[in-house]
Amino acid sequence: MKRSQNILLALIIGTLTAWSQKPFELEVYKNTPVNFSNEGSIEGVYRLQSGRLLIKKVTAPNFKKGTDVRIDVTVRSNGDPWDKSGSAFVISNTDLINVLTVAQGLKSFPMNSGIEGDYLGIRTTENYQPAVELMRFMTPFGVGFFSDEVKNPRMRYNRPVYVPKWEEEVSWSQDISQLESLVTGTFYVGVWIDTWTAEGYTVDVSLHYSGRARKQEKVIAILNTVYYANGQKIPDVFAKSTVESSFVLPKDAKNVKLHYISTGHGGHSGGDEFIQLRNTAKIDGNKVIDFIPWRDDCASFRRFNPSSGVWTRKDTAFAYTKERVREYKPIEERLASSDLSRSNWCPGSQVFPEVVSLGDLKKGKHLLEVQIPATSNTGDQLNHWLVSAYVTYDE
Repeated sequence: MKRSQNILLALIIGTLTAWSQKPFELEVYKNTPVNFSNEGSIEGVYRLQSGRLLIKKVTAPNFKKGTDVRIDVTVRSNGDPWDKSGSAFVISNTDLINVLTVAQGLKSFPMNSGIEGDYLGIRTTENYQPAVELMRFMTPFGVGFFSDEVKNPRMRYNRPVYVPKWEEEVSWSQDISQLESLVTGTFYVGVWIDTWTAEGYTVDVSLHYSGRARKQEKVIAILNTVYYANGQKIPDVFAKSTVESSFVLPKDAKNVKLHYISTGHGGHSGGDEFIQLRNTAKIDGNKVIDFIPWRDDCASFRRFNPSSGVWTRKDTAFAYTKERVREYKPIEERLASSDLSRSNWCPGSQVFPEVVSLGDLKKGKHLLEVQIPATSNTGDQLNHWLVSAYVTYDE
């Protein structure tokens, strides 16, 4: 039986190789639940962390001349009304300790993958690699489940006049061609949503390969503070220290780029989600990133957020009367929680990496240092920063 399975696998790989420069689409998840419930299983999917973490083994062609790659993610609420952090990621090197083996309880995070034995699993070590994020996203408030105003009549009173209807889902696309070497051949694709409800969400994830020849790049994971698995905790580590993580280039590298994803969370109205905090990153002591991650366009996502909390705000409008005369009039407008500016994200948005060119780097060990003047997590504030980083370079 095992021999016939090996023959079948060889035939599949051979067929995929023959397609190596043709367009290819890989459906990873389709209408798949992500929730906080110990019930149920999904064929071919590792359902971990009580269902908040999904990981699936997949196979795609090896493109000898490289290819463009795009990831598409769609999210619908299955009854969770809140905005939650989400991450789609890849595990390609299973020879090392990784999120899958830790979440399965087969391995533990190395002590030096954290900071002084705490915040485990955030740094690259000799025998452990953090997951590389394919897309960071934020679920909106209740899109899909709460979009039906017949079943949820109070949502009609939440909807402003400029939104004709609540959307049924939210979808994002992102070019991840720089990660092509990690998402060809056989690899694992994971999805994590920080939901704590049994209803949770449903997700679709697919990868699209154009087949167009493209220069291939190497990828090295450096840092990831997303708390996917057992042994990890709310990462308020930046409030306590500079986070350092080293990486090793096996040979001199050309056109090295740092890809840096950062979002702030928690703390209610005065916490890290809602205050502007500078992120600083250094490579080998040289400052390469110095910016304040911030989004002030969140009101543009209102149509995806039917269950967002709403306040009213008094204002003045210079508006027409029934007689078509313009005059200043006192008004009261809706202000939704989803409208508020946040630390590099909006409810219903994806998060794009900051990409910085580092030029050419020599073979050997290099050091990334990240500083954020963050707020400690105390009580139910849940202050933390989700930060991930990797480098790419030309082969």
